[in-house]
Amino acid sequence: MSATTLTRVPDGDFSGPLEDWGPRVGADVGDPVMSGRIFYDADGIQIGVWECTPGGWVIENRPDTETVRILAGRARLTDAGGAAVELTAGDALVLPKGWSGRWDILETVRKHFVVVT
Repeated sequence: MSATTLTRVPDGDFSGPLEDWGPRVGADVGDPVMSGRIFYDADGIQIGVWECTPGGWVIENRPDTETVRILAGRARLTDAGGAAVELTAGDALVLPKGWSGRWDILETVRKHFVVVT
């Protein structure tokens, strides 16, 4: 039996430099460019920080569940029924598996995320 290892993420890693992840494929508004850093990726769980410049895109039938906490910036998420919520620094949100709607990044957003498949 192998021991489980703790993964410590210092506070500075959330605000520090990120890797270039390129343009957001499928964007239908603006030219959003993403960057990020993965802190943990195992057993169907991925944890990291993600940043995206302004733009928007549709999500259809999300394949996983994501919990986010906005660290900086401003975004509006609109579900398939038209209900919208605007997120700013400090806000948290759960996007459940199967969710459909759209992301609109209004000001460059940086978020901490946990994705579970």
